[in-house]
Amino acid sequence: MKGTHLGEFEELVLLVVGIQSGEAYGVTVMDEIERQTGRRVSVSTIHSTLNRLQEKGYIQSKSGGASAVRGGRSKRLYSINRVGQVALEKVRNQRDKMWQLMPKLSYE
Repeated sequence: MKGTHLGEFEELVLLVVGIQSGEAYGVTVMDEIERQTGRRVSVSTIHSTLNRLQEKGYIQSKSGGASAVRGGRSKRLYSINRVGQVALEKVRNQRDKMWQLMPKLSYE
């Protein structure tokens, strides 16, 4: 397993994979990130991030059915596993602790 640090973009991709409940693939992840954040990313960036998350042990993939729309090729479908869920919970807890330390700011 690769290093376990979860970067900001990896966190977004991992959240989307979890949200899509086993039906996530490159294009759906890309579309959902853009829809939720307004951030445009390339499908190649999504694929490299999905591969990295799989190497880290946070997600698994399986081959979906082939379709004529894809020229007979099958989709690679991704799902989050327990290790990935724990990683997301850890990141959320770390952020929550930091936010609790943040003083109320006044912009007067």
